[in-house]
Amino acid sequence: MHRRSLLAASGTAIAASLAAPSGLRAQSATTLKFTPQQDLITLDPVTTTAYISRNHGYMVFDTLYGMDANFQATPQMVDGHTVENDGKLWNLTLRDGLMWHSGEKVTARDCVASIRRWARRDPFGEKLMETTDELSAPDDRTIRFRLKQPFPHLPIALGKASVPVCAMMPEHLANTDPFRQVPELIGSGPFRFKADERVPGSRIVYTKFEGYVPRRDGKREWTSGPKAVHFDRVEWTVMPDSATATNALIAGEADWQEYAYHSLLPLMRRNRNLQVRVLDKSGFVGMVRVNHIQPPFNNPAIRRALWSAIDQVSCMQALVGPAETSLYHTPLGFFGPGTPMASDAGLAPLTGPRDYAKARADLRAAGYNGEPVLLMIPSTSEPSSLMGAVVTDMFKQAGLNVEVYSVEFNAMLQRRNRRGTIAEGGWSAFVSNWVGTDWLNPAGHIALRGNGDAGYGGWATMPRIEELRDAWFQAPDLTTQQAICRDIQVEAMREVPYYPLGQYLQPTVFRSNLTDVNEGFATFWNVRRN
Repeated sequence: MHRRSLLAASGTAIAASLAAPSGLRAQSATTLKFTPQQDLITLDPVTTTAYISRNHGYMVFDTLYGMDANFQATPQMVDGHTVENDGKLWNLTLRDGLMWHSGEKVTARDCVASIRRWARRDPFGEKLMETTDELSAPDDRTIRFRLKQPFPHLPIALGKASVPVCAMMPEHLANTDPFRQVPELIGSGPFRFKADERVPGSRIVYTKFEGYVPRRDGKREWTSGPKAVHFDRVEWTVMPDSATATNALIAGEADWQEYAYHSLLPLMRRNRNLQVRVLDKSGFVGMVRVNHIQPPFNNPAIRRALWSAIDQVSCMQALVGPAETSLYHTPLGFFGPGTPMASDAGLAPLTGPRDYAKARADLRAAGYNGEPVLLMIPSTSEPSSLMGAVVTDMFKQAGLNVEVYSVEFNAMLQRRNRRGTIAEGGWSAFVSNWVGTDWLNPAGHIALRGNGDAGYGGWATMPRIEELRDAWFQAPDLTTQQAICRDIQVEAMREVPYYPLGQYLQPTVFRSNLTDVNEGFATFWNVRRN
């Protein structure tokens, strides 16, 4: 791949600095310097599925429940809960001492408004509210759910670390239209957002919230347990160029780089001043989302015709290199590998050699007549760019008339919302990636919904998948849930909401003098510098 060759050249250029002892400049023991994987555009974590906004959200806002390394909910802002009336009455009790950054006390009424706002943007939250007869705050510390039927998933719905985040905010902000960003960022999380120091495209700054009271118990992993802050200040510096970002880390001008570029891993691993780790074992999962309401992908036979051309191995090797076989997994279905709902049901079309001649013949038989296919690739996401180059080649070899639209990630998201034809500014397909936790189960799996115009960009209408999703919520045990997910996967192979491209593990890299870095995504509580 051309991009991988370019990165390899960058790696050669910085090899000397990696091998040599680094001359570290003096830096404050109370400032942590971080290089995020891209710029922070959307500040409201409820209104977007961007992971950079999720990470930012956990700095500023807190959540009622956390999520541990087993993807289970643990109390965070709540002290605990009680369940009565055969599972249909839940009372959640807030911890003492919770305070907004404005100095006001966190109340249950704030949290009720926050839950309602988030639920309008999140499929898991939407299902929870469908099941809820009453969501109220009978007093300042009690959040009450009266349910139509039992909903045992309630804690993880409110505490999942997947996007969008169920962020708690003051009632006056939570009353903001959930399709618009809140006018200011006031949370109760461990850090304050310094709006006056933000430089779009360059810098984001947070300072320690002195009024934050961590939990006293719980295991410190992912978003669970006590959140102790050991830095007065955290600075995010945006560096889109991989060589520049890596050199800054080597020189001690940065403490932590969110993504360790796969092409530079051998060099980073040899540097004694750096630690390279995979924090999230669920990894990332790649996909090509297709537009179900515009030609040619409005034809399900055309969608199915491409299965023999989808080369997951090539997509993953473009990302991590052919030698790093431990860092990717294929074949990937519609649930994260190694998680309870994953299976190989229906995945036979993704195994064995790729057959482009078959794909071309199947496309012709399905009625494809050379219609243009506008493939969107986010240029500022290195993994999506690398996968996008492989997908472009796959589509062309299969006989599609491909036009590539490579654009900044957030600009791609804006075009993704347009439903018109290509001539009207619409699109045919786009390449993207998700964290594995977003594909854990049908509850929060946005890309696997079949709810048409009300759903995710691509607007797939798949009634059978929606029926199976409803059945999953009512399943009495894990075995039944797993059987339903096998059926969902078989149906998804037939309806093709998107093409899975494989799972890869994304290492992070930080200076060796940092300790207590949490498992999961990049969080900044509990981290220390020796």
